[in-house]
Amino acid sequence: MKQPNDVFNDLQARIGELLKNSPAKDVERNVKAMLSQGFSKLDLVTREEFDTQTQVLVRTRSRLEELERRVAELEQRLATAQSS
Repeated sequence: MKQPNDVFNDLQARIGELLKNSPAKDVERNVKAMLSQGFSKLDLVTREEFDTQTQVLVRTRSRLEELERRVAELEQRLATAQSS
């Protein structure tokens, strides 16, 4: 008599074989191909590229804020010097 585990493994192997040869596998492949083709036509970036640009933007924003602070300080000094 087969053990329950053997029956399960046998059933799993048979289902896997049926699915491998079924039209569902072809449909899945075709859908993936259509999606890949559709995405390639769009102007998309990878997650890595997006994250890199996000880091660049954070550094640029920080630098801009620092420069704005320095310009405000210099304008304040100039205004103080002109009023003296």
